[in-house]
Amino acid sequence: MNEGVPVRAPKVSIVIPTLNEERNIPYVLARIPEDIHEVILVDGRSVDRTVEVAQKIRPDLCVVSQTRRGKGNALACGFEAAKGDVIAMVDADGSADPAEIPRFVAALVEGADFAKGTRFAAGGGSGDITRLRKLGNRLLTSCFNVCYRRNYSDLCYGYNVFWREFVPVLGLDASSPSRADSAPLLEGDGFEVETLIHVRVAKAGLRVTEVPSYEYSRIHGVSNLNAVRDGVRVVRTIVSGLDGWRRPEEAPPVLPLAAPTYTAQEWVR
Repeated sequence: MNEGVPVRAPKVSIVIPTLNEERNIPYVLARIPEDIHEVILVDGRSVDRTVEVAQKIRPDLCVVSQTRRGKGNALACGFEAAKGDVIAMVDADGSADPAEIPRFVAALVEGADFAKGTRFAAGGGSGDITRLRKLGNRLLTSCFNVCYRRNYSDLCYGYNVFWREFVPVLGLDASSPSRADSAPLLEGDGFEVETLIHVRVAKAGLRVTEVPSYEYSRIHGVSNLNAVRDGVRVVRTIVSGLDGWRRPEEAPPVLPLAAPTYTAQEWVR
């Protein structure tokens, strides 16, 4: 790189999976930084005014209809539609603050392939996690670290930002097989998708930086996540990923925590 030559900031695509979030989506869109390249709303056949409300707030919104059911499939569809250099995964319930995205992007620019949010580091935290979920997350994170030679502090947190060039590594399926809505979710279509992503990131040996992040309580409504049911799906994902994989002699690189650039602020509601 030539000294004195300005480096172009990467273009960021935000992918937001939604399902009946018309009351929450205004808060999320209001917190998006001004210099974001595109915002992709992936709708899971909402029966409320989620899409209409979002388009009224942000006319430049790219709306994508997911091909199957579940958060994992929604993310796959959003990743396929993204055109930016970087993809940011942001939940639509108000739990993740889009204003933190520059912190994640800075970690990528500094050398990481993948920037992973963590609630359990200085500068991070949670106003939402229950004692049961915290214990379950700790056990699942420890299991994952042993199996894949990582040193994560927080496996089950869905705030992730990564270079778009690594979408093929994640191997998520956005195709649309002929299936009834009542049929069981395919592998990776549910909340276990974050674990599946990190299984494939670890197996590919990508460089990961954990970035402190603050998780807020859902603003309106009730989460579809079930700690026991989805915890079982996470365990299955961890175990199934080991099939046919040989652990490397050396652990894949996990870069030092990215220092927070500001203290988590409360939502302005």
